[in-house]
Order: sequence, then C-alpha cells, then structure tokens
Amino acid sequence: MTHQHDHDAEHHEHHHHHEHVDYGDAVQAFRTDKDEYFRTSPGSPLPVAERGDFGGLPYFPVDEALRLERLTLEPYAGNEPTSFQIPTSDGKLKPAERAGTFHFDVQGVPCSLTAYTFEGNSAESVFVPFLDRTSGKESYGAGRYLDLDRDGDGTYTIDFNLAYHPSCVYDIKFSCPLTPAENRLPVRIEAGERLASTA
Repeated sequence: MTHQHDHDAEHHEHHHHHEHVDYGDAVQAFRTDKDEYFRTSPGSPLPVAERGDFGGLPYFPVDEALRLERLTLEPYAGNEPTSFQIPTSDGKLKPAERAGTFHFDVQGVPCSLTAYTFEGNSAESVFVPFLDRTSGKESYGAGRYLDLDRDGDGTYTIDFNLAYHPSCVYDIKFSCPLTPAENRLPVRIEAGERLASTA
C-alpha cells in the first residue's frame, strides 16, 4: 500500500472507531501501532541501523480539546495562486493545489489553515501541514503534518493529536513538503508528535 498523498514514505491509517473504546485509548493504540511500524517495517523512515534501539516516538499528552470536528473546507480566498509549486526539504518543487481553508478557534484564538492536494490525489482527502508556537523548539522547525479525509456529511475533523513529523526528520533522503508561511498558527499546539526532550 502507498501513502494517500505520496508526500511521505509512511502509511498511516487515521480511521479510528470510537464507539466501544475511549478516545485516549484509541490514540494510544494508534501510537503503539506506529511505533511498531517504525521499529519493524521495511518502509520505516528510520535508518535501518537505528531501528533496533528505537524506543518509541515522543508525543505531547493527548488533548481531546484539540480534536476539532465538523469543520467546513471553505473556498480558498487568499492572495496566493491556487495552483503553485510547494518547496520540499531536498530543494525541489512539487506541484500542488490550494484546496480551501479551514477556520477554527484554539483556546479562543481565531486560526486558519489552508488545505492542499497533489496531482493524482482525490479531493476527498487533503494535506494540511502547519507551524505553531512549538515549531523549532518542541516540534520540528519545518512543521508537522495532518492528513484529513472528508467525513460522510462533507465536513472534516482536524485532530491535532494525530499531527506527525515528516519523514525527513528521521532521514534526509526523504523529500518532504515544507510548510507554507500561510499555515503558521499564532498558538502553541501541544498535541501530536514532538521532538525528544533535550532537557
């Protein structure tokens, strides 16, 4: 199987069924599965020499308040072109489209994120990279990623607990889109993957 957006070497299933399981438990189970993928899968972004000593990815605590449901993808109304070339970590350019914009509040602060699609990908699924006030400190300086699938009612769920680092964090051989400046959030997103503490 290949990753939906082909912007990363990883393949993660982000579909959780919460009917019979606590939300926090579901996120923890997802993280356990991902650690196992990193440790054992041939497709792991970790260099082979590092897999044996891999102790698990570091995360912020699960924060259900940072799971935002029933968001509408509104038509892009910014000043940038809809079709553009997104720069990548290895100095290349990747054709992309601005699919629309999400508007929401975090801790009472109005925020917006632009969603993108790539050539050959379905409009049912969008790629949302973002920067926030943890970027460059507790999280990767070039941003974190979200992959969003459209829900049955046409809305989307932004769950920052599922925010993940691009593969180039682990190995520079990967080509990963850099987060456009328009997706810099004015708040700290203390959810999802983080960098290992240096303290």
